[in-house]
Amino acid sequence: MSNTKENIKRGSCPVYKKCGGCQLQNLTYTDQLSFKQKKVEKLLSKFCKADKIIGMNTPYHYRNKVQAAFRTDKNGKIISGVYQSGTHHIVGIDECMTEDVTADKIIVAVRKMLKSFKLTTYDEDKQRGFLRHILVKRGFATNEVMLVLVTGTPVFPSKNNFVKAITKQFPEIKTVIQNINPYRTNLVLGDVQKVLYGKGYIEDILCGCKFRISPKSFYQINPVQTEVLYNKAIEFANLKGKETVLDTYCGIGTIGIVAAKHGAGEVIGVELNKDAVKDAVQNARANNLKNIRFYQGDAGEFMEAVAEESEKPDVVFMDPPRAGSDEKFLSSLIKMSPKTVVYISCNPETLARDLAYIDKNSTYKIQKIQPVDMFPHTAHVETVVLMSRKEE
Repeated sequence: MSNTKENIKRGSCPVYKKCGGCQLQNLTYTDQLSFKQKKVEKLLSKFCKADKIIGMNTPYHYRNKVQAAFRTDKNGKIISGVYQSGTHHIVGIDECMTEDVTADKIIVAVRKMLKSFKLTTYDEDKQRGFLRHILVKRGFATNEVMLVLVTGTPVFPSKNNFVKAITKQFPEIKTVIQNINPYRTNLVLGDVQKVLYGKGYIEDILCGCKFRISPKSFYQINPVQTEVLYNKAIEFANLKGKETVLDTYCGIGTIGIVAAKHGAGEVIGVELNKDAVKDAVQNARANNLKNIRFYQGDAGEFMEAVAEESEKPDVVFMDPPRAGSDEKFLSSLIKMSPKTVVYISCNPETLARDLAYIDKNSTYKIQKIQPVDMFPHTAHVETVVLMSRKEE
């Protein structure tokens, strides 16, 4: 099914109700921003007045990471698309106005190639078949594309010819990876993967810094608004060149590397995901940065250890998952007492909970709240919060 820009403007996407991915697609973009502004204000205005939300100039095709599930219907037709919200039913989609155009074209091309290469789709009930999912990542600044084929079996007939065919059709594909996931699970990616073509990763440029992106590493989905978000976080940190910065939940090191390159004296990053830490170390080397180092571990446990040390960071960036931070992390943050805390949140509900804890148990002043629209047409909203330690 086609999802044109005109359809989105009219709120008449043909799969809008089936898909459930664009919860606010029935609203104009101006009304979407107003809805998100009011949501942030309702939850956070008791702490500080929120600035006006920063929206996108062109809120379409912003997703640099696209996933598609595959199945064969009862008539033998191969379908690719997204799972209907709250179900395991696949809604067939050829193009989507939130997804990268090139990624959508690659997914359709692979689907059309399956029969000619005599490749089947995976049947979860019978636990047999070949292709389960496709994951496509594209660097918007570099135009490098990664294609990940998630299969239910390690056996890939005619894989060399398949790779030649798809890379000939799409020369921007710089690496092709087979990820093997034979288990009954909601996780898209399995633990085992084979690099079939290229280096196994792509690179992109964000805020003037180079980043390596692997299949499992987290990289912000909307690079245009990520630059807005990170630039605002750096602005709030007000770095002068001598500060020690702690970047918690650092992922592949994006915000920490941007800080290391744009004003921090020293940066320490901590991340639980081992693959992400490996990418972070490589990213620091790629940017020739000597003033940043990374540790693999739980952010809360790391904070507890640092809080006991005599030398403590001046600035803490925290960018937790949607569940927010736990009390172990927040109590350690308060004990550590950095001069400045910049909280980057993807969930205003858990942000409100965490700010309430900090407000009740510390002397931090919540000074600025800046909402940013990272995911147009959805109900999600990102928020950057500046907290400063009150001087006695």
